Amino acid sequence: MASHEPGPPIDSPPTTPILPLEPDQPKSTLSFLENASDISSGKNEQSFDFKQALNDLMKQRVRQDEGIKDRQLGVMFEDLRVVGAGSRTSLQPTVGSPFQPSTLLAKLRGIRHPSIRDILSGFEGVVTPGEMLLVLGRPGAGCSTFLKTLANQRGEYHAVEGQIFYDSFTSEEIYDSFRGDITYCPEDDIHFPTLTVDQTLSFAVRNRTPATRLPNQTRDDYVEDTTTMFMKVLGLYRSKHTLVGNAQIQGVSGGERKRISIAETLGSAGSLGAWDNSTRGLDSSTALEFVSALRSLTDAKRTTTIVSLYQAGEPLYELFDKVCVIAEGKMAYFGPAKSAKDYFIGMGFEPQNRQTTPDFLVAVTDPHGRKIRSGYESSVPRTAEELASYFMASDLGRQNHEATERRREQWVGNHEHKQAYLASVAAEHGNTSSVYMTSILQQVKAVMKRSVQIIIGDKFEFFIRLASQVFQAIIMGTVFLQIPSDTSAFFSREGVMFFSLFFSAITSVAEVPSLFFQRPIVHRHQKAALYYPFIQSLAHTMVDIPVALIVQLVFAVILYFLVGLQRSASQFFIFYLFVFTMSQTMKSFFRAIATCSKTRPSALALSGIFILLISLYGGYTVPRPTAPKGLKWIMWLNPLWWSFGGLVVNEFHTLNGVCSTLVPQGFGYENASLANQVCATVGSQPGQLLVDGNLYIGLTFDVWYSQLWRNFAVLCAFYIGFLVIFLIATEFNILSTVDSAVVLFKQGSCAVDGNSKVFDEERAEKTDLELHSNSKSLSGAAHPSTSVDPEKVQDLFTWQHVQYDIPIEGGMKRLLDDVTGFVSPGKLTALMGESGAGKTTLLNVLAQRAGIGLITGERFFGGQPLPIDFQAQTGYCQQLDTHLPEATVREALLFSANLRQPQSVPLAEKEAYVDKCLQMCGLEEYADAIVGSLEVQYRKRTTIAVELAAKPKLLLFLDEPTSGLDSQSAWAIVNVLRELADHGQAILCTIHQPSAELFQVFDRLLLLRKGGQTVYFGDIGENSSTMLNYFERNGAPRCKSDDNPAEYMLDVIGAGATAVSTTDWYDVWKHSPEAAQLQEHINDLHQQGRSHQRQLSDQYSVFATSWLHQFVMLTHRNFQAYWRNPTYIRAKFVLNIAGGLLVGFTFFRANDSLQGTQNKLFSVFLSLVLCVPLVHQIMAVYIDIRTVYEIRERPTRMYHWTALVISQLVAELPWNMTSSAMFFFCWYWTVGFPASRAGYTLLVLSVAFPIYYTTLGHGIASMAPTAPVASIYFTTLVIFMLIFDGVIQPFFELNWWKWMYRASPFTYIIQGLLGQAVGGQAVICSSTELVSVNPPMGQTCSEYMDPFIKFAGGYLTNPGAAEGCQYCPYKTTDEYMYSRFNITYSDHWRNLGIIFAFAAFNMIAVFWFTYFMRIRSVSVFTSLKQKLSRGILQVNRKS
Repeated sequence: MASHEPGPPIDSPPTTPILPLEPDQPKSTLSFLENASDISSGKNEQSFDFKQALNDLMKQRVRQDEGIKDRQLGVMFEDLRVVGAGSRTSLQPTVGSPFQPSTLLAKLRGIRHPSIRDILSGFEGVVTPGEMLLVLGRPGAGCSTFLKTLANQRGEYHAVEGQIFYDSFTSEEIYDSFRGDITYCPEDDIHFPTLTVDQTLSFAVRNRTPATRLPNQTRDDYVEDTTTMFMKVLGLYRSKHTLVGNAQIQGVSGGERKRISIAETLGSAGSLGAWDNSTRGLDSSTALEFVSALRSLTDAKRTTTIVSLYQAGEPLYELFDKVCVIAEGKMAYFGPAKSAKDYFIGMGFEPQNRQTTPDFLVAVTDPHGRKIRSGYESSVPRTAEELASYFMASDLGRQNHEATERRREQWVGNHEHKQAYLASVAAEHGNTSSVYMTSILQQVKAVMKRSVQIIIGDKFEFFIRLASQVFQAIIMGTVFLQIPSDTSAFFSREGVMFFSLFFSAITSVAEVPSLFFQRPIVHRHQKAALYYPFIQSLAHTMVDIPVALIVQLVFAVILYFLVGLQRSASQFFIFYLFVFTMSQTMKSFFRAIATCSKTRPSALALSGIFILLISLYGGYTVPRPTAPKGLKWIMWLNPLWWSFGGLVVNEFHTLNGVCSTLVPQGFGYENASLANQVCATVGSQPGQLLVDGNLYIGLTFDVWYSQLWRNFAVLCAFYIGFLVIFLIATEFNILSTVDSAVVLFKQGSCAVDGNSKVFDEERAEKTDLELHSNSKSLSGAAHPSTSVDPEKVQDLFTWQHVQYDIPIEGGMKRLLDDVTGFVSPGKLTALMGESGAGKTTLLNVLAQRAGIGLITGERFFGGQPLPIDFQAQTGYCQQLDTHLPEATVREALLFSANLRQPQSVPLAEKEAYVDKCLQMCGLEEYADAIVGSLEVQYRKRTTIAVELAAKPKLLLFLDEPTSGLDSQSAWAIVNVLRELADHGQAILCTIHQPSAELFQVFDRLLLLRKGGQTVYFGDIGENSSTMLNYFERNGAPRCKSDDNPAEYMLDVIGAGATAVSTTDWYDVWKHSPEAAQLQEHINDLHQQGRSHQRQLSDQYSVFATSWLHQFVMLTHRNFQAYWRNPTYIRAKFVLNIAGGLLVGFTFFRANDSLQGTQNKLFSVFLSLVLCVPLVHQIMAVYIDIRTVYEIRERPTRMYHWTALVISQLVAELPWNMTSSAMFFFCWYWTVGFPASRAGYTLLVLSVAFPIYYTTLGHGIASMAPTAPVASIYFTTLVIFMLIFDGVIQPFFELNWWKWMYRASPFTYIIQGLLGQAVGGQAVICSSTELVSVNPPMGQTCSEYMDPFIKFAGGYLTNPGAAEGCQYCPYKTTDEYMYSRFNITYSDHWRNLGIIFAFAAFNMIAVFWFTYFMRIRSVSVFTSLKQKLSRGILQVNRKS
């Protein structure tokens, strides 16, 4: 076996100090590649030689006497022990958990005596620069923990004990000063989906660009060359301008996304790299190319490379110098890779027939997967502890210990090495004071550029934000269109000022969900030392400023001039300045809340409380002079109050309004002098018809013009303060967002107890049952109790001449090109090809799951068109393991069985079948585990089990079911598939990196190359003979006896990122006799199928069960999910209780005066504002559940979408009604409403209103693609409704917008609540509300005022007086409410009915928008265009 010894790069002396060339020396090249133009233009991508490029780079950088020295970093560890949190945290919390005494006691015990467990223990070894270490072990052994620990990522563990030295540095020194020199590539691929491949990689390279580069090479040259090189070596260059994408946004393929993660980590330019199962999702050729690139990089730059692989072929294994074998958290072996196999054979084990070395080493750690040599049964080590002890006592163990001690003596405390390393860092970083390679300014520029690219990549959201601002400005401007300057419009002017600011505040809540999405990405980049986390926040803010300047300017111009505010340049720009600054302040505020919160629901709940506080104490609904004395201090902490004060004094400073409220006035008072009249407007002066705006504002709001710039300064201080909190929280709170690795089990599960050993993939020990679970999977085919008998179906699924084109910029792109084949019952067909060849695309097309694009060709079942229930009767295991995260594994399987098996099958039979599926997939010990907490391999098993539980009759599609699994688990899964095929199931399965034994399990092969072109379709044959004969007969080199045929065929056709083939195997296939025989065979199959009647399915519907059954199952699942989401439910109750107390005590014991009645009005109005944060929460959860449906459940025709919509409403309503009732009890009597009228109010607030805002939230979410966009939609609509409810702008002043007053649902909610609560009561004016009027000489108050009172209403408190008549404008609350707000007491039952009618309208909207925006994804015009194009293509083909 070949082994690569660490050594210097070719033609490169290792000890020569390398310094940069002098500036006056001639420029050699701007690129480190021989032909820069080729790599820049993308020519010859397939023939790009990464190793040669690296050698060229080193030759250019190396000089005998001067240059910069590449620093190196090895790692030495001794007595390494990693401790994780214990089983006390492994129960899934529920809504009822806090009320269980046992939960409280367990938490107290956990605080006093935290339960811990060993994940790793007893590790020692050394990996030196230039060496590659392969880490092997079964899932759960601790491979990821080992890699993370050596990569110095310890945050998620309870403790890391023992000694770890990175040459002369401690782990603390590395983290504080050189964190970027150690890179870690995680198993999951998380990126910004709206960035392109090139943008994603360029960003990583730019932030790790050294200060010292090649002579005359600029920073941009380095970024372009390095990015292009990695894109070429990983086969990403042709996709450089393609979006990365994710489950919701179409982008690159799953394999390409994995390569992006690899390239991003390579671009970080670390001295020590840890790669956690980074070949998952890659075909064997691409995986070999990737590891070969690591080998070349390790040799050329003498880096230290540590890789964990689950399915490693022999060629990959031969590239490594050392191997570490982990058995249940113990070190079973650490030493030379070339000696490992012989070591374990000498111990008493032997490999299975044709078993690769990595598979053999992993199998040794599996009690049910290893094979013991004859004669060693009694002496061979069996447990993990025995394996570790045996190794420590062996010669290799002693050599490893001695090597570790030598490394310690040579490097630990080596001052010279430390100084040399610091010098290299100083040359590369430009300084040694920062762990980051680039300066803060450079980081800000790079992250700002990325933020702009994200905005450009998601133009839709930006235009929605702009359209929202324009829409609101137009609506508000036309509502208050050219308002008069007299005192009758003073209240309206205040409303314009307030809502122009409040709209900015409420729209800023949309920042919360978007920040939670980017958290894991920022966290990963922080650990890679790409940039300070606060830089992301700072750059996000800076990029938002010019965008907000434009958006707010458009808003201000439209609103200001439509309303007709004071026409002076200074006042307009002050208005614009306050509105813009307020919007930025509130964005920073809500971003700070999101950053300080651990979960999205808690952040939204906190945001809702602050929205209520801001609106309550913004100075408009509760002016400062009338605010409760004990709560006035809140205004000082409210930026909206300072902004509102600034705007009103700016507007009213130059306004002197004519009094429109003279008392008395009208008929009979035409000749009354001002001495016998009084202006009822605050700030009026005796004998004066004009009211000074300055005095009015000063007396009403206690704010004066001299305080204008003070208010602006305070607002700026708030902005800076919130921004600082935002930046600091981003920098230091980022770690709190990391998900725990502990697997959660449902309450009451027997799998969890105080000493449970079932946790995550990083548990130190496993129970015997757990170890046995895989063995049962392995032996399932032979075990009669686990056999699965699918219903026998003899018809074949065929397809011919299938082509698939998708629209791209500038034309169409063909993903599948004339693909023909079939799948037979009882046969296991493998679909293979390199990453990006179109395997998943073909599965999607065949399974009727393809999205946009044009599909041509024929698909038949039994020679006839596909049945209507084809999707319901086929299973499809996706690459992405998408499940409802709150369900347990058993519940997920039973849900699938209940909805996809015929309804006539008894429940007991379904449950028994689910148990079989759990057993077959090795999930028995995890049956009660919460799916969302499972690690990768168990989520993958769950995905497969869910499809098996459906008992698909016609066909089973599987997309890479073994990706991310170790060889034993992969073998178990394929054995399950083999068993299903043997029982008559037709299976088509894509598979990556199969071993020779695994490949032999399949019957047929469909092999694709890039472009979706067929290279081979046919039988594999015994020992792959049929397939091998085909390739060898057509000019391929002979396959060696010890070669893996699955890897051989990919090498032959030129699969891989940079591989090439001189033979056009697509052309060979088209002209081969096998292709002609295939076409003849399919024609015969079609002829036979049409000659007999097709087997009928049990139902003639698209779905397997009735709508009512679907609804019951979905409702049960949703209730269960809500119960297990206590954060979300708790947020509802906290928001309602806190809101009720806040509003209640703000308007505490409001009396029957005019101000008291108005306070009751605003208490009702502000109660409605509380629905804003509640709906934000509802929409986020609705979209999360809908995403599971759209990605996985809808394509399987599991249930009708209407059942999902109604079940979500039914599951949501009880919680909303109960929490709203809590609001009522905290609010109603606190404000002082009469107890005798509480029933109606309770009915509206706890039944009608929750139904309304729940259906409203679902309606908005149903037409929005993401939660942030839904937030923008809802904020725009709710402000629209609040404006027209008659409170901000009274009904009689709405002019031509009165029709919208009647169309606003909030109108009827306020009318119903207020009319019922305060209607029919007498108004008792307070002394400050009474208007004092002096009658003419000789007249009493009654004689002078009676004509006016008959016309205008009101009453006198001293009708017989001759002077100082005390006049109250209103006698009853009915007069007050009708004249000001058009509210009538008698309409309360009518209003209740209208509220329910609006809720019904919302439900209709939910169905409408869901269908036309989520279900019917293709417009009518697009559909007609596709049909026309398809017809033309068919005509051309026939001609």
